[in-house]
Amino acid sequence: MSADAPAVPEAHLIVGFDGSPPAMRALDSAVRLLTVRPGRILVLWVAHLTSTVELSADAVAIIESDFGKVAEELRASAAEWLDGTGVPWEFQWRQGLIAQELIAEAESLATAAPDDVAATERPDDLVVIVVGSSSSAMHRMVGSVAVNLARHSPVPVIIVP
Repeated sequence: MSADAPAVPEAHLIVGFDGSPPAMRALDSAVRLLTVRPGRILVLWVAHLTSTVELSADAVAIIESDFGKVAEELRASAAEWLDGTGVPWEFQWRQGLIAQELIAEAESLATAAPDDVAATERPDDLVVIVVGSSSSAMHRMVGSVAVNLARHSPVPVIIVP
C-alpha cells in the first residue's frame, strides 16, 4: 500500500453574483467549500435587459454604459467579502442572458485549450456553478436562473437557499 494520498482536483467555482442577499450567501458558501479543498472562485455578474423592457436604442445605449459602473460596485462588494479569506478569486462581467453566460463560462473552463498549462497539469479539475435561490414569487411561475441552470448546465450546480 502506498501512503501517498491521491491529489485532490482543484475546484473552479463560478459564483453568479448580483449583490443580492442570495448571491452573498452563494459567495459565502463557495468560500466555505474551498476551506476543505484547493480551488478558486470566479465571481461573475451578468448584465442583462429583460425581454419585457421596450426602450429606444438611445435609452439602451445609456443603460449599457452604466453597466460598467455597476460592475465596479459589485466587484468592490465581492472584494469586501472575499479579501482576507485566503481564497484566490477574480471578478468578471458579461452581458447577455444570465444562465447562458454562466454555462458558457463553465464550458470554457471545463474544456480549456490543450496548450493551457494549468489544464494539462490537472485535467480532472472540477468546475461548479454556485448561485443563490430566488425568492421572487414570479419565478415560481416562469422559472428562475437557478432552475434554468439545474435543467441545462453541463457541470454541477449548487443552489444555495
